[in-house]
Amino acid sequence: MKSSISLNRRSFVKKSSLGVGSILLAPSLVMSSSTCGKLANDIPVNAHLWVYASKFPPNWDCTPVLNTVFSDLSYAGIKGVEIMEGQLRHDDSVERLNGLIKKYNLPVSGSSYGVGFNMWDASQHQKIMDDIKIVVPRLAQVGGKTFGISVGGKKGLKTEAELDAQADILKKIRTICNENGFEANLHNHTYEVENDMHDLKGTLKRIPDFKLGPDLNWLIRGGIDPVEFITTYGKQIVYLHIRDQYQDGTWSEYLGQGDTDFEPIAEVLKAQNFNGQAAIELAFPNDFEPKNELKEDWKMSREFVQKTFGW
Repeated sequence: MKSSISLNRRSFVKKSSLGVGSILLAPSLVMSSSTCGKLANDIPVNAHLWVYASKFPPNWDCTPVLNTVFSDLSYAGIKGVEIMEGQLRHDDSVERLNGLIKKYNLPVSGSSYGVGFNMWDASQHQKIMDDIKIVVPRLAQVGGKTFGISVGGKKGLKTEAELDAQADILKKIRTICNENGFEANLHNHTYEVENDMHDLKGTLKRIPDFKLGPDLNWLIRGGIDPVEFITTYGKQIVYLHIRDQYQDGTWSEYLGQGDTDFEPIAEVLKAQNFNGQAAIELAFPNDFEPKNELKEDWKMSREFVQKTFGW
């Protein structure tokens, strides 16, 4: 597997050593397999479809292969499909998605949101809100219940005025989500949590009660220990993205193949009484060819989550 990684969708850290060692190599909290089995088993384990969408730059719309997506995830025992906003912008998206939901008996759990937008830029707000008023009602029509928002990165630290603008539109988006029967959450990449979490702390200073949907792997790559993050913010975490990597920062093909120490993460989630939802997210380095059929990678990842987290 190549260790050189490039990712267009996100602000990507090629090889993050800051903070990785502490979570990958730190002594695990004592956690026997019997302890794992006692964790809450009613946490829905979904899958984010990024590994398919990554093949469709620059808009990351994998609508042409949605049948494969649903087929693979159904085979793997996944609870729900977390889509991206691109699949909701088509005029026939509700009909298409509801057809797949029925065909595979596999619901759409929700959607991530924010590709191509910078919410800190007030000049983009009208365009964002026009888009939100399309995709959010459509997500509701296909039964989605989660909406993970990425606010957009910036070179350098965001100013106080930019953080004000970011918070302003986040509150408006949250209101529209609430009106459609679901709750928005903040989905982080690295830029929100680098620089002592300047971005995320700036948002939470302005909207302290905004729900969180952290990506555990991006926390590691941003220099943040997931255990400490969950300990601090656990009461407002409603969603999780789970992905694995090797010590050098290269993503693994499936969960459990890499070096991430997930057991202390599982333990702290138990201690925090986490009762939200989780999503496995696979991501491959550019030009990487998986050894297994993708549906088998999903199945092994799903089995790893059940074994390690008890879900």
